[in-house]
Amino acid sequence: MLSKKTKYGLKALAYVAKHKGEDPVQIGAIAKSENISQKFLESIMLTLRKAGFLGSKKGKGGGYYLRRQPEEIKMVEVMRILEGPVSMVPCVSLNFYEKCDDCPDETTCSVHSLMVQLRDSNLAVLNKNTLADLIDE
Repeated sequence: MLSKKTKYGLKALAYVAKHKGEDPVQIGAIAKSENISQKFLESIMLTLRKAGFLGSKKGKGGGYYLRRQPEEIKMVEVMRILEGPVSMVPCVSLNFYEKCDDCPDETTCSVHSLMVQLRDSNLAVLNKNTLADLIDE
């Protein structure tokens, strides 16, 4: 299940992308428009800024803006920053691999193959879609 942090992060990025070319977007405007707690949103925006998706400007007329074009921001990148691994179990993760504690042998595990298929399907969708796709819908 998608966490609220990731859902709100995607909504906030889409909001900023829709206002691209204008003045930086104030966090209060995003919070009000998307019905997100401003305090929670501040934490999310900081994460997105540290990851290089957003820039920020302080002072009068300040706020957040995109540092990259919406077409260049793949959803898989955003998901990994906000949500962590794309895979449902650690033994099939490409970037966060860990052996499962309860599984002695991945090659004979009854759920391993299914989890690989799920991971690959999710990656295909997330790699294909960008921030531009979110705001075009």
